[in-house]
Amino acid sequence: MIDRETQVVDCRCGAGLGKGGGLAQRGTLSEAGRAEVVAIAMSPGQRHITRPVCEITYGMRKENIQVSVLVLYSGSGIPESGMRTGSFVLSPVEVAQIEMHKLAVIHLGNIKDHVVRKTREILSQANIPAIVVSQIPVDFEDFAEAGIKTRLVMPRDENIRTKGIVMNMVSGVTRGDSCPRDKLNLIIKYVKTTLDQLEDHKGVA
Repeated sequence: MIDRETQVVDCRCGAGLGKGGGLAQRGTLSEAGRAEVVAIAMSPGQRHITRPVCEITYGMRKENIQVSVLVLYSGSGIPESGMRTGSFVLSPVEVAQIEMHKLAVIHLGNIKDHVVRKTREILSQANIPAIVVSQIPVDFEDFAEAGIKTRLVMPRDENIRTKGIVMNMVSGVTRGDSCPRDKLNLIIKYVKTTLDQLEDHKGVA
């Protein structure tokens, strides 16, 4: 129960993989009552700490935004020379879970190359608008240069490598630390604005 709005809040630290498992475990999906927003966290490990995701989702739920939480199964490996983002990969089940929702909030870290490439990997498979939350600053140009569609800057048609699109980004959110209040407010603002835009577009269509 959050204020006067009843929502699913599954944020246990218990062990378990798969649907309904604890947030701290990889390969878990905690579903909201309505498939509105999905917060995507990397699988936890020494370099991946999911703590701010819980605060971010709680803040959105207090604003009556229905938020599911998906902690990816893979992606905690050591970066390699090729893709340089470790063992990061999405399963078909995870893609389907993401695409059940209207909007994704993707929580990433402090290496720009990793932020951009992991965003591209997710959006190349999942056709969904996204807000990217990271520690390091990134902008629309960074994503567009990597072939990622964005709200303000588009790659050339022949260079587009994603189905999904980056609608906005929020930097300055550190893994393992509390999410600053101003950053949380900004995330909520972008989520609400994007959901409104999607609803307006749906009405026009």
